[in-house]
Amino acid sequence: MRILIVEDSTTVSKILKHLIMQELGYQVDVAPDMSSALALLEQHQYFVVVADLNLPDASNGDIVRLVLSSYKTPCIVLTSNLDANQRREILKLGIVDYIPKDNRYSYQYVVKLIDRLYRNQYVKVLVADDSVVSRKFVRMLLEHHLFQVIEAHDGEEALAILAREPDIQLLITDYNMPNIDGVELILRIRESYNREDIAIIGLSNDNDESLSAKFIKNGADDFLQKPFVHEEFHCRVLNTLDSLDMMRNLWAKANRDYLTKAYTRRYFFTEHNAKEGELGTLSVALIDLDFFKKINDTHGHDVGDQVLIEFAQRLEKAFGANFTVARFGGEEFVVAFKGLDSTKTSTLMNKFRDQCEANPISTTAGDLSVSFSCGVATRHNESLDHTLHRADELLYQAKGAGRNQVMSQ
Repeated sequence: MRILIVEDSTTVSKILKHLIMQELGYQVDVAPDMSSALALLEQHQYFVVVADLNLPDASNGDIVRLVLSSYKTPCIVLTSNLDANQRREILKLGIVDYIPKDNRYSYQYVVKLIDRLYRNQYVKVLVADDSVVSRKFVRMLLEHHLFQVIEAHDGEEALAILAREPDIQLLITDYNMPNIDGVELILRIRESYNREDIAIIGLSNDNDESLSAKFIKNGADDFLQKPFVHEEFHCRVLNTLDSLDMMRNLWAKANRDYLTKAYTRRYFFTEHNAKEGELGTLSVALIDLDFFKKINDTHGHDVGDQVLIEFAQRLEKAFGANFTVARFGGEEFVVAFKGLDSTKTSTLMNKFRDQCEANPISTTAGDLSVSFSCGVATRHNESLDHTLHRADELLYQAKGAGRNQVMSQ
């Protein structure tokens, strides 16, 4: 990833270059004036240009206009001073944002903004609004920040789109829409999606002072009154997505194993401890790596960790898309096969066992052949604990019978 800084102050450019390289690891080029910048723009493709509004050979944002029109590259503007008219004019150009050169936090904000722009490329945003003009305006602002934008003309279409594309991370919805208004849309979405699944920002041009509270109390993360200014919109979106990332990270720390990233024992039981009347077919495969202690004793715990990480990744790749893979502790893993009986589960586990045996795990101590023993049990009108106990007994039998095999019941 390559960034261009166009700035005549050596001090400012040095600080920015250091921060971007240190915190993001991107390549950074520096141009002290417009002519130097044009030469670099002809040589390289830049992800973002960070440009001073006034340069020795170009004033009044000429470099910004050129970057946006001729090179179609996102531009972050640096400025020492900006009056209200200049601010309005520069925002009309379609810049990412403008940053005053006031203090060190301003430079940190530039770095944060570049990092957010990179991540935004992979973020889908759904905009629900029956006004075409309003919808297109919001879309334009979002695309300046490189989001993938999907439009819905009302609440019903928004729900249909979410059903088709569950990886949408942000919904921006107007209040007044036919059929399903914005608040009703949020209520329906929150029946299926938690706050760590999707963030929601409400919009309205109504003068009802209670509307913002109504949105937030019913599941929105934020609310904006129309008409809004560009930078407030971007700040709200940025903060909302940062909060979403934080919630997801906290959720992952609570529910993912710190080493292997497989689900934790706690998550496994929360997910599969069936409530009364909800019992369905569920098979569990309890897995134990064969002679794992020998790997630790011979090669050290670092190599043992490498084996655990790779084995968990293989389990996730084989079964994670449809089933739950968890680490119970040490070298013990479990996979919950919802909807499958023990016969089908055993077939899948034996196929996986053959694949593992045929493909040694690469470690810093060399390639290591790793096998596992497995016990498979299907729940029959009993608690999950009891099913796991039966799987554990079958695992013990598999070990007693020579290991590297699957026992089922």
